[in-house]
Amino acid sequence: MDQSVGIMGMPGVGFFGMLLIGFLAGYVAEKAMNRNHGLFTNILVGIAGSFVGGTLAGLLNFQYQGFLGNLIVAVAGAVLLLWIFGRAKASGVN
Repeated sequence: MDQSVGIMGMPGVGFFGMLLIGFLAGYVAEKAMNRNHGLFTNILVGIAGSFVGGTLAGLLNFQYQGFLGNLIVAVAGAVLLLWIFGRAKASGVN
């Protein structure tokens, strides 16, 4: 499967799909990590999480496509990002 997409896209979804996935992934990660963010922060965390999750999925040779595949990968990446930032904040690193 060819997963080459532009910088502002995800495999199998368009730009607005990416925003929706970003919001949903950020919201799920926020609730899973017991955080309290706003709408814009959820979208940013979700989109950043999709890039982190997509990179890790590529390294692990995990194949995904479409809305649900992107959502799962984005949630995993967003949870990982929030966990890393939470650990850094707890250890006093700014």
